[in-house]
Amino acid sequence: MKAAVLFETRQPLEVADVVVANPGPREVLIRTRAVGVCRSDLHFVDGTYPHALPAIPGHEAAGVVEAVGSEVRTVKPGDHVVTCLSAFCGHCEFCITGRMFLCVSAETRRGKGEAPRLTLADGGVVNQMLNLSAYAEMMLVHEHACVAIDRDMPLDRAALIGCAVTTGAGAVFNTTDVSPGETVCVVGCGGIGLAAVNAAKIAGAGKIIALDPVPEKRAIAEKLGATHTFDAMAEGVVAEVVELSKGGVDHAIEAVGRPQSAATTVSVLRRGGTATILGMMPLAEKVGLSAMDLLSGKKLQGGLMGSNRFPVDIPRLVDFYQRGLLDLDTIIAERLPLDRINHAFDELRKGDATRSVITFDA
Repeated sequence: MKAAVLFETRQPLEVADVVVANPGPREVLIRTRAVGVCRSDLHFVDGTYPHALPAIPGHEAAGVVEAVGSEVRTVKPGDHVVTCLSAFCGHCEFCITGRMFLCVSAETRRGKGEAPRLTLADGGVVNQMLNLSAYAEMMLVHEHACVAIDRDMPLDRAALIGCAVTTGAGAVFNTTDVSPGETVCVVGCGGIGLAAVNAAKIAGAGKIIALDPVPEKRAIAEKLGATHTFDAMAEGVVAEVVELSKGGVDHAIEAVGRPQSAATTVSVLRRGGTATILGMMPLAEKVGLSAMDLLSGKKLQGGLMGSNRFPVDIPRLVDFYQRGLLDLDTIIAERLPLDRINHAFDELRKGDATRSVITFDA
């Protein structure tokens, strides 16, 4: 199969021939149909976050099941599926307490003594990234890394649910549990931030304030449900948000991964408000609350993958799309073939586009 392989950080990916193994007992072989180009991949491509190389990035995907292992019970050949990087074992402490997104069990990956899932044509090992490696014509994953969805759902839009929407909408529905009428501020209007804006509208939030330096992204946020938008880099923007929300917002969600954005997220909170950080910041960075913030009852938390229970959440998000509540069409900026993956990353580095999607022929 063809796959976009990262051989060296800060260098273009190479579309190369890769051999995918036959599925093991708990594994699912998926023919990839669409993959979103997410900033999380860019962190690994640019070397900000470490990963064993060579590797195939890509983790926001949808496709069709080709074959399953002997013990697979959750999907079958022909099923349309969305993948999710937060593969779970199902029986560790995190899983049985309902926090499957925190599972780090090695059971969902092949062991050291087993043949690798992915190899180069010369036999060299290709490391699987984030349990998926989706910039490839095929994916071989644990059955608890995918979920079947309605076959009427367009797969190029379904792919976005695998990361951006699960993370952004999950931050609203699961991590922060926004109540109707509460105020929400979303910092950053990329794919994740726009999904959070859309979800806040679905949740019945009152004022939904979106911050981004790109006017086009602010316009999209307004289309998806933002009641007010501001240039995130403008002088005095924090004061404007605090004034507009009459003392600060109930929930602020950071969806960029920059220290300045995290600081803004904390600064726009009202007394008792909660800041949720979704973006992948440089590993040496820290986010904190001042003594006065703590005395004011403010809270700061992370939101890994939208605190998802993806086998339940993803079909529900598909249903939201099919009912016209979740707008995925507006988020997609362009659809590209696999050989233009490096162009998609260049556009992502510019920061102007919302979401590029790599699509494969049926």
